[in-house]
Amino acid sequence: MGGPADDLDLIGRRTAQRAGVVRALIDHGGFVSARALHDILKVRGARVGLNTVYRTLAALVEAGRADVVRDRGGERLFRHRPFPEHQHYLLCRACGLSIPVDSEAVESWAERVAESSGFAEVEHTVELTGLCPRCRSSRPSPSS
Repeated sequence: MGGPADDLDLIGRRTAQRAGVVRALIDHGGFVSARALHDILKVRGARVGLNTVYRTLAALVEAGRADVVRDRGGERLFRHRPFPEHQHYLLCRACGLSIPVDSEAVESWAERVAESSGFAEVEHTVELTGLCPRCRSSRPSPSS
């Protein structure tokens, strides 16, 4: 479970290009922009257009098989989600390291807001960013 074939069943037509995008996203392991993923595919010799990369990533997000966050510049970064459970991450603004975080409080809050407002099919985005210990220790202190 959680391989490229499973994901392709969820997102539509099975093509070699889409399979390549899914495989590259899985192999990358962390968050990556569509352009960077496209560059990775080109280095591998894959003949896939940037639009196909964007469409495939959007379909993965819609199917619950990719997580998306935004970097400081607002660019969307994608990460393969092997299981359909929703996950939140703490993302280092300097190096891009991401770690999953316990988000039970956020999920409970979102459910309470939805219930009390009468809304259905409520979705939410929570982005936590900061500096990881390695990047924080490599930066000069404010008093320097």
